[in-house]
Amino acid sequence: MAEGYVAPGFERVRDAFEAGLEEELGAGFAAVRAGEVLVDIWGGWADRERTRRWARETIAPVYSTTKGVSAIVMAWLADKGMLSYEDAVASLWPAFGAHGKDKLTIAQALAHQAGVPGFINPIDPDLWLDPPACAAAIAALEPMWPPGTASGYHPLTWGYIVGEIAMRAADRSLGAILREEICAPHGIDFQIGTPESEHARAAEVKKPSRVADFGEITPPRRAAFFTPWAAAKRGSSQWRQIEIPSANGHATALGVARLYEVYATGGEISGERLLSPGAFAQLVAPRFRGDDLVLPFNIDWRSGVIGNSNGFYGPNAEAIGHSGAGGSCGFGDPKAGVAAGYVMNKHSHHLMGDPRSLRLIEALYACL
Repeated sequence: MAEGYVAPGFERVRDAFEAGLEEELGAGFAAVRAGEVLVDIWGGWADRERTRRWARETIAPVYSTTKGVSAIVMAWLADKGMLSYEDAVASLWPAFGAHGKDKLTIAQALAHQAGVPGFINPIDPDLWLDPPACAAAIAALEPMWPPGTASGYHPLTWGYIVGEIAMRAADRSLGAILREEICAPHGIDFQIGTPESEHARAAEVKKPSRVADFGEITPPRRAAFFTPWAAAKRGSSQWRQIEIPSANGHATALGVARLYEVYATGGEISGERLLSPGAFAQLVAPRFRGDDLVLPFNIDWRSGVIGNSNGFYGPNAEAIGHSGAGGSCGFGDPKAGVAAGYVMNKHSHHLMGDPRSLRLIEALYACL
């Protein structure tokens, strides 16, 4: 059975969530509108051995759903005049300009156009656990396509690039900015760089039983996902504590929903303006639309988030969102004025548009 809160008229969401618990380990789903919590429910188990119930305070790793939150931080930095989307990455980070990457703009990097989706040659996987060293190694890479000419999803490298830009622009880490400027003032439970004191409430992940279908394993896809060194071992204390702005956010479903409310409101959280209208417009401005060189989708890339061209985030084309490995997602829909977050710990093989989240989103819209 689900625990938590459902506003009158939204019982259908709870019914869909409870029906789906049969195929979950543990999960949470939340939706907000104009600062009002419509749904905040959870259920199942927080550990693989099924000894610890999923609770209100359980946080789950949301993997690439983190990117939509990091994109908000980058927009905040632009709003404060600390960077411009049209700046070259190399203007802040000269070493990144190696091998013809010197003209790549921050906007293009946010839209996965840098040409460095991963390491095609072997590295020690522990390099991912040393963000400054990993960022330096990424800067030195030769791009796999001419930068700015195509998009190819950067599952991990995106976060090290963005994190380095933020650090150089603000002299603070992206995770610290998120915590100090956004989450703490609004009481939002979302961490990029989760302190050890919070690890006991983190859910354990059950890996999927099959791999995702990418189609032909091209060199960009291999570099991004299909090498033994494509990622560090996830779930360790060190992995939780470091900041990977592309991949290791930890949150409740409500934490995801409240941050993605920025995309539903034109830059506000609970009625308080976080981003100016101009900064928000740049955050959601179309940056690249086409067949991605890594993900097997035609994607509408914005400044670190995805337009709803594939219908993953409800029926309205205006929605903006991002999904994470295993099935998590967050989105905001300015037409409906609603934002939602889904987290879980039993991973599926779906790259985006996990059927579990789609059923919950469909139920949510049926109640609006």
